[in-house]
Amino acid sequence: MHEIAIKSDVLSENALLAHHNREHFHAHGVYVLNLMSGPGAGKTTLLERTIDALRARHRLAVIEGDVQGRADADRIGRCGVPVVQINTGNACHLDARMVHRELERIDLGHLDVLLIENVGNLVCPAEFDLGEHDKAMILSVTEGHDKPDKYPVMFHVARALVLSKIDLLPHVDFDVERATRAARAMNLDLEVIPLSAKTGVGVDGWLVWLEGRIARAKAR
Repeated sequence: MHEIAIKSDVLSENALLAHHNREHFHAHGVYVLNLMSGPGAGKTTLLERTIDALRARHRLAVIEGDVQGRADADRIGRCGVPVVQINTGNACHLDARMVHRELERIDLGHLDVLLIENVGNLVCPAEFDLGEHDKAMILSVTEGHDKPDKYPVMFHVARALVLSKIDLLPHVDFDVERATRAARAMNLDLEVIPLSAKTGVGVDGWLVWLEGRIARAKAR
């Protein structure tokens, strides 16, 4: 009972700060995407592809979340967009307070889109609202088609599910139909986008979805 009460307090405080972040984003007309996955699913590679495709039409910045280090931030920095590194220490997720602290380092007035790469974890990131417009998650085909049944919260809160590394499908035991069916059983509105960020196959579908979400947020 005590543990549940503490978690409830933490999430309540986070919700208030997320609302505050959301007001900042809304005031500046910035669309924010929270990109989540387990470790090694391909978030950074997909971000590189996304930045390359969108930078001519949108002013972009990235927040990189990792337990420690800045290898991914350095990769994104080479794409020529502003990037802020958040190291969480022992925490397995970003929260609204961490994001709020870093907003002073990001000029929202000169930004259209903020992409947040969360810490690689299939559990905790899904529970913490950052003030974003949308959550999207990546599931690599190398992780197994049983993940929706094992980690339901992540699939329940995501608006889009990217099935990544599909170029490896001939070499792994992954049932795309089974994974899609299980994910949509808990989230009827989930958009499922198979792609390979390495080869580029399916990336256009991701970009169409993302551009649609950006336009929707701007219109509202």
